[in-house]
Amino acid sequence: MEALLNEWLWREEFWLPPGISWKDTHLHEDQGHFPLPRDLLYTLPLAFAFIALRYVFERAVAVPLSRCLGVKDRIRIQAPSIPKLEAFYKQKSRQPSQTEELALSKQCGLSQRRIQTWFRHRRNQDRPNNTRKFCEASWRFVFYLIAFVGGLGSLIDTPWFWDQRECWRGYPKQPVASAHYWYYMLEMGFYLSLLLSVSVDVKRKDFKEQVIHHIATLFLIGFSYCANYVRVGTLVMLVHDSSDILLESAKMLHYAVWTRTCDSLFVVFALVFLVSRLVVFPGRVIHTTLLVSLDFFQPFFGYYFFNALLLVLQALHIFWAYLILRMVYKFIFKGKVERDERSDEESEVDENEDEDEDRKDKEDEVDWRQKKEMSNSNLTSLAHNCVLNNLTNQRNMNSRMPKAR
Repeated sequence: MEALLNEWLWREEFWLPPGISWKDTHLHEDQGHFPLPRDLLYTLPLAFAFIALRYVFERAVAVPLSRCLGVKDRIRIQAPSIPKLEAFYKQKSRQPSQTEELALSKQCGLSQRRIQTWFRHRRNQDRPNNTRKFCEASWRFVFYLIAFVGGLGSLIDTPWFWDQRECWRGYPKQPVASAHYWYYMLEMGFYLSLLLSVSVDVKRKDFKEQVIHHIATLFLIGFSYCANYVRVGTLVMLVHDSSDILLESAKMLHYAVWTRTCDSLFVVFALVFLVSRLVVFPGRVIHTTLLVSLDFFQPFFGYYFFNALLLVLQALHIFWAYLILRMVYKFIFKGKVERDERSDEESEVDENEDEDEDRKDKEDEVDWRQKKEMSNSNLTSLAHNCVLNNLTNQRNMNSRMPKAR
């Protein structure tokens, strides 16, 4: 297996510039640590450790914090227990077609409108509440804050933080400091934990883009570490963490219904995001990996692959920037941030539609009751009229009888 990996995966032309072999990257013990692919194996237990730590954090810290900030969960109508509909919901589909609704209506002896209402209430039961979304946002906020502060503290004294040409000076024979090693391991372990838990997390409108982002980030971190692009890789992670802190904090305030503070913080996040992702990232990071690096080595497979991943991230940045600019436009001209543009809303069915449907059901029920009461009142008045008519006729007959006699 090792010979096969060395022959196909760890080929020098994939990972190193032309004219450089793996032997040239060996460092003496006094020179520092050279990044090795086997180091990435530690990220898997770190990912499971992050999942366990998140479980404890959400219950011990995030839930009490949500109560202190006033996060309230919406009261949802519980769907009645109907075994046939429950089996169809779990095994076949959460949103049956019209033909399936008619079939279920015949099986259960309910109207099609009742079937639609049951499935809507059942979907609402599985929809995550505000407390759960607050806990998820608070967990990410804490990690991004710690990662950004730790990453900035480890990079601010490095020469490549101020001059990106230093990222390539002496490449690939560049030692990795222990602080940058742990920065890499923790970041990759965290994103791996997000990818492992994506199926149970809140499903968002940009779900596909988030999955692509996590996969591209893992490939980017893993490949940059193996190819010793650690210096520029630390800059990439720092740029991303800077705006993610503000985004997650804005989400937390949104769930706590601190509307004014949330909208103001979102505007700050939008400015930081646009500057860091659309100016600093392409102008500093991609520029140095795509153009400046060619002054130090000739292009090879790793050069093209690494830059392709960076361009994928940049395409996602442009997509998110478009959504953010739409939100900022609505905030400026309408005075508030519209809910349907936020990336933290579910992608299945808008809850506003469900509320409208519930309102229609209640209105229909009220109308039916009003019609029933009106019909009852009409019947009552009709009966009263009949009684009055009978009494009147009886009196007239009694008054005429003496005359006839």
